[in-house]
Amino acid sequence: MAVISASTVSGTSGLSQFLPISRRVLKGLKEYGRKLVDLELFSQYLEEWVLENLNGDSEDGMQSFRSPFTTDELCKLDLALEGVPFQQLVRMPFFADVSDELIEDQYLAAEDFLHAIIIGLWRTFWHKSGPLPLCVSCPSHIGSRFSSVEKAISRGRLREMRGLGLISKIATDSKFKWDHMVEFALFKPEVFLDNDSRLSASTICEALFYGFHVLVSRSLSKISSVNSDSVFLLVLDSKCGVVIKFSGDLGKLDLLNSSDPYLSVAEWIKTNAEICVTPVEPIWNRLGNPNWGDIGTLQVLLATFYSIAQWNGPPRKSVASLISDHSLRLQKRRTECCIIETENALVPYHETSDHQAGEIVELDQNELFSHNRASRLKLKCGDILALDDPQQGQKSFQIHESLVGGKYYLYSAVCLDHPSELLTLYVGAHPSRLEPSLEDMSLWYQVQRQTKVLNILRNQGILSKYLPEIVASGRILHSGPCKKESPGGRCDHPWCGTPILVISPIGEPLSSVVANEGSFSADEATRLCRDCLAALRSAAMANVQHGDICPENILRVVEKQGVRNQTMYVPISWGRGVLEDRDSPAINLQFSSSHALQHGKLCPSSDAESIVYILYFICGGTMSLQDSIESALQWRERSWAKRSIQQHIGQVSALLKAFADYVDSLCGTPYPIDYDIWLKRLNKAVEGSADKGKMIEEVPITLRLEDAAESSGASGP
Repeated sequence: MAVISASTVSGTSGLSQFLPISRRVLKGLKEYGRKLVDLELFSQYLEEWVLENLNGDSEDGMQSFRSPFTTDELCKLDLALEGVPFQQLVRMPFFADVSDELIEDQYLAAEDFLHAIIIGLWRTFWHKSGPLPLCVSCPSHIGSRFSSVEKAISRGRLREMRGLGLISKIATDSKFKWDHMVEFALFKPEVFLDNDSRLSASTICEALFYGFHVLVSRSLSKISSVNSDSVFLLVLDSKCGVVIKFSGDLGKLDLLNSSDPYLSVAEWIKTNAEICVTPVEPIWNRLGNPNWGDIGTLQVLLATFYSIAQWNGPPRKSVASLISDHSLRLQKRRTECCIIETENALVPYHETSDHQAGEIVELDQNELFSHNRASRLKLKCGDILALDDPQQGQKSFQIHESLVGGKYYLYSAVCLDHPSELLTLYVGAHPSRLEPSLEDMSLWYQVQRQTKVLNILRNQGILSKYLPEIVASGRILHSGPCKKESPGGRCDHPWCGTPILVISPIGEPLSSVVANEGSFSADEATRLCRDCLAALRSAAMANVQHGDICPENILRVVEKQGVRNQTMYVPISWGRGVLEDRDSPAINLQFSSSHALQHGKLCPSSDAESIVYILYFICGGTMSLQDSIESALQWRERSWAKRSIQQHIGQVSALLKAFADYVDSLCGTPYPIDYDIWLKRLNKAVEGSADKGKMIEEVPITLRLEDAAESSGASGP
């Protein structure tokens, strides 16, 4: 897949190549541009044809107006623009009743929005300083000169304005004309405010009307040197936006039928022009701020990027070069936010790699370990790690980045056999560290114990996309001879015996999602509850409980399904999973169940109770830090007695409130959660109907007691 760059500006997604036009055609175009001034008559010739293409009345039943951009292009532009300070200073107002005063404010906001885009793109890709070669101005009619929104308001002519143009400052004077048009934005404050939020055929016809005049003006221009027969048209209202790419060879326009230029142009559009239309997507939020990272705004940004490149040449800094900096920016963020707990104190984590990005290097044991027994294995981006998997043999993984969190080491990595998929790689503690350091027992839970729990689920035929899946597990293979006396033993090499666990999928912890994006919507909170209950139900079929439900142990995973991304939530860190009575869960003062805090054991509904606390947390509930088990139990007792947890969740979703009430009735009792009935209800809410939400199908096989005993936390490392 191509990265957006100078080479793709004139490609399929960018602007098509220029086709020279003869003098005879230019003379005919000038006559057509002079006669074609009636928008209503123009629309009459095209509206029915446009409507057929919008409704998919073609042979294959598909909408003929495809999008000019691929999802991959939008994703790459999104990565490239990380950290770019786009800023709209004039907020976009939105009210149900449209008045002259409101329209004035909306035009000013739209003008500032386009101006912010020009500044951001030009300073990012072309020049960091110097004058801007573009500005935003408004035409009052075809062939008219342009003026600013403020000047149109002061003259009382705002209702006469036909939209907003991105104008090139190539003229020697300050009077801009239509052949200076880089991009045209048809701004209609009420265009998408109907119930179905679809672009009407009449609006497309109006955009094509102005687009045709832009192409004609460019062809007749004596100052424009734009080598293209395409123009990007924006259609904006106070909430949403659409991008239309209009292109065609004007040399194929039938100029003989000069008696009816509207018919000639309409036939040319139907047979020779190419029209691409993006879906209607939101641009401004309810506060009037653009959602700069959302699809609607990215579509406008990408169209403007191509338009600027069309007029001013390829950018000095390509999108590909900015994308290549993404890993560095991400690593810097991890460095700023993450800490490593050393033997003596908490110190900032620093990346010390001197290797070039993407370089494959050989691990140096002197760099990875100090010579004392208390050292830890430290991996860097680009390092290659080989492990011996008892089931699959030798497998090699390349470290992508460090995802350090808590008391264990966590990395993203790729398998060299399948380098396209990112995986989660845990590095356990060397066996020599387990006795002197109780802190390294957390690593044992994350690696050795989680490996055994996940193997039990796999051996019992428990397969679910909501559960992590083991990709590989085993011990590190070190260079040189290994002098271990038995397959399960270890030699004196500092690597020998260090356990590794590699799982899929990889995602963003729920704690980070809430910190970065704030409270969840009702739909997303319902999806999280559904996904987590599906995982718990699957594990319950093997008599396994999670025992450590908290925001750090739930990942938000984004899967690509066709042109859209599908979000799901996966509980991870199953190392504290409870398999039998003697197993002890983790103790979390904020998210552990009351029974776990009071007795150090789980009751059948403990994991579901933790899910309720998660729902309260992601719905914006205040969870004060607790300094003791007693204070944590008191908070739970007060909250459940006053029903404050249910009431707060109920402000987001009545269904989730009902689930919280249901869990409250089971807390501390020996009665299990009826996962099936709640998954059915949640599936119906998430998918829209009970038929769409398919239940997860696992093969119930009785858990072997010898496996459970071997995997129990009480059995020791």
